[in-house]
Amino acid sequence: MNLNQIFGMFARMVTRRAMNWGMNKGIDYASKRTGGKTAAGKPTPASKKQAKNMRQTAKRARQAAQITRRLGR
Repeated sequence: MNLNQIFGMFARMVTRRAMNWGMNKGIDYASKRTGGKTAAGKPTPASKKQAKNMRQTAKRARQAAQITRRLGR
């Protein structure tokens, strides 16, 4: 194994970790962005339901991304 192969392997590992981290952060950020708050600052029942659905959708998206990454190996 030469030096070029070692650097390439290390670069792929770092890139994969960075991509996974970024995808998870982006999905979490998108799922937490909810509006629909009352004047007192408390969320309405409808926005609570929507936020829960978004969290579930984000969880499914993370699972799908994880499965896709596993298949790509």
